[in-house]
Amino acid sequence: MMEKQDSLDLFAEHGKYMKGKHLVTIFHNEQNLYTVLRIRVEETNDQYEDKEAVITGYFPKMHEQETYIFYGELKDHPKFGVQFLATHFRKDIPQTKQGVVNYLSSELFKGIGKKTAETIVETLGENAISRILNQPSLLDQIPRLPPEKAKSLYDTLMEHQGLEQAMIALNQYGFGPQLSMKIYQAYKEQTLEVIQKNPYKLVEDIDGIGFGRADELGYHLGITGNHPDRIRAACLYILETESMQAGHVYMEGRALLPSVKKLLEENNRDVIEFNDISNEIVKLQEEGKIMIEEQRLYLPSLYFSEKGLVTNIKRILQQTQYNEQFPESEFLLTLGKLEERLNVQYAPSQKDAIHTALMSPMILLTGGPGTGKTTVIKGIVEMYADLHGCSLEIKDYKKEEPFPFLLTAPTGRAAKRMSESTGLPAVTIHRLLGWNGSEGFDRHEESPLEGKILIVDETSMVDIWLANQLFKAIPENMQVILVGDEDQLPSVGPGQVLKDLLLSERIPTVRLTDIYRQAEGSSIIELAHEIKKGRLPANISAQQADRSFFRCGPGQIATVVEKVVQNAKKKGYSSKDIQVLAPMYKGPAGIDRLNEIVQEIFNPNTDGTRKELSFGEVKYRIGDKVLQLVNQPENHVFNGDMGEIVSIFYAKENTEKQDMIVVSFDGAEATYTRQDLNQITHAYCCSVHKSQGSEFPIVILPVVKSYYRMLRRNLLYTAITRSKQFLILCGEEDALRLGVERADEQARLTSLTQRLTEEVLIQSAEENETIVPLNIEEALMKIDPMIGMESITPYDFM
Repeated sequence: MMEKQDSLDLFAEHGKYMKGKHLVTIFHNEQNLYTVLRIRVEETNDQYEDKEAVITGYFPKMHEQETYIFYGELKDHPKFGVQFLATHFRKDIPQTKQGVVNYLSSELFKGIGKKTAETIVETLGENAISRILNQPSLLDQIPRLPPEKAKSLYDTLMEHQGLEQAMIALNQYGFGPQLSMKIYQAYKEQTLEVIQKNPYKLVEDIDGIGFGRADELGYHLGITGNHPDRIRAACLYILETESMQAGHVYMEGRALLPSVKKLLEENNRDVIEFNDISNEIVKLQEEGKIMIEEQRLYLPSLYFSEKGLVTNIKRILQQTQYNEQFPESEFLLTLGKLEERLNVQYAPSQKDAIHTALMSPMILLTGGPGTGKTTVIKGIVEMYADLHGCSLEIKDYKKEEPFPFLLTAPTGRAAKRMSESTGLPAVTIHRLLGWNGSEGFDRHEESPLEGKILIVDETSMVDIWLANQLFKAIPENMQVILVGDEDQLPSVGPGQVLKDLLLSERIPTVRLTDIYRQAEGSSIIELAHEIKKGRLPANISAQQADRSFFRCGPGQIATVVEKVVQNAKKKGYSSKDIQVLAPMYKGPAGIDRLNEIVQEIFNPNTDGTRKELSFGEVKYRIGDKVLQLVNQPENHVFNGDMGEIVSIFYAKENTEKQDMIVVSFDGAEATYTRQDLNQITHAYCCSVHKSQGSEFPIVILPVVKSYYRMLRRNLLYTAITRSKQFLILCGEEDALRLGVERADEQARLTSLTQRLTEEVLIQSAEENETIVPLNIEEALMKIDPMIGMESITPYDFM
């Protein structure tokens, strides 16, 4: 490790610095440590003559009235004025003998008096501080300095000076200030030791650092070829990449080994033997960093999520109190009264679904668009309330009395749609479980959910991690209804939970196949069901009342979308009513370009009077439709939520001296400073995955061959089923046909189905009798004709 003073001299020679006393912290973000502060300038080698300066950068909390030296450069911001953008900093350490004595005997170092400080300086010299930081054992040479005081002194020095050393070294290794601060937050005073000993540990511990970055650092530190740390990092990186990008829960050994070998041999002349990789995999297994089952290799979190989910599903299915809680006759009479009250007539398949749900501890309800899933959900809720004699009004329950009905969905928009269709409150799964970011979930095995019946909509969007967390929190005696469309895209995260549960055939299932909305003349629903079967209708390009197809090439997509949106706006539709969907971000027909076009239609700033804030190439304006990209549990805002910019504050208009954007997500407001703007994006056009769980009056879907890599049947099916009233397809018919005929070739590797098949026994015919779909005709014959007529005699009919 280089001497600290040498490294600082190096910076002073090759960069600008500003030294001064810290006056006030204007802004400090605890999450990423981005800081804006003001200092009284004492010294600088830059052309700056003011007495005070604003410093920005990534720092821990700075002590007021302490003197610091900042390294970086001056920038003249058009709105903030002149600022010094610091990449590194250090606390000013006295360089004279007396200065060091005064520093060590200050209130900063408890238990170190002036006499002890003088002894330290006499023994170690004027550069005592840098020597102690580099070799703490030197404090053993100080007479009458107890070990506990020596340790306290070193820890305090590291707290105030260790960050500086780490930041300088990380910069020399090629890490920027933000990433350097993230690394330091993870390892604290061990930062340099960890990196110099095993730079590949960064792959495991730090988001944003992949194998390539760590491998480059390893190369400079002399770690190459078949070094064990290098091989281990490659194994973990491949496993994580496959789970996050391809959605796999595991990899087979025969696939992992060649993938790791290929990664290790890229840009490296050394040949890596399979045997070396196998040896490290065994060690990773022994350390619990990889789980191996048969020939399957898992990351521990995915392995235990699958195992935990199966355990809890088995626990729920073993509950037997629901099997005969209501005679069929009572069910049918209550159902008849409900139909009369709601003025509806449930179809036989819908009655079967309601009956199965109410008589089972857990069921799967699946079906495509127009098959009545929403109608069934409302029927289940209403029937449960009638049969159990409970109210659907929250106000009828005392504060300590839990509301029986828990309705939830993976996204805020899906939960809102669920609430609108049932008249009951519905929340996201994250909010239901009380997710609070790094601290985890409030609801779990020891603090389960409260209620009687749980209905989860859009289950196809739930990944294996979230499913495990949800089922851990389900208490005994709570009925569970999982609702979803098995033909939609799988979850963004790893796994395919709904599909695997259906394939296992271990959970009572009702598939709704009859199309009821078809009677309304919806050609969109007809198209969706044809696509599900892998074919396009012959009239795909013919104009329909609710569907159009505009033929055009990739270079014409932007123009067609622009004209369609302009026409819709003229007819009174707003940006909230229209959703453009595309599978890719870049290119002339990509999401980024289409967002620019639609923004200029709905929210232009032609006269320059509308408030706007630039972030990269994007201009955000009040009234813009935006999409949340990361979870913000503290604001109850989650990935995939759509909102509207309601306020923009410039730095000169607020006490934080920061540009800020305020976004309203259906009433829940979140504030973003400039460094947080990578958490949102425009939502006039978004990916098909981000639209899942939502419906829009108008959907515009470009389909061209340049999307080839993403064109698949389930993607097109998901996109088309987002449309409620009008669907506008534009592009190349051949591309659409190609995508429809192309089933998902990237089947996800999961073992959930196998685990359920092996661990959950099929109920015997006798046990299963009450959850077989009800035959209405036979049930009617079983009703006691004298029910309710106990006080009636034959004379009453005379």
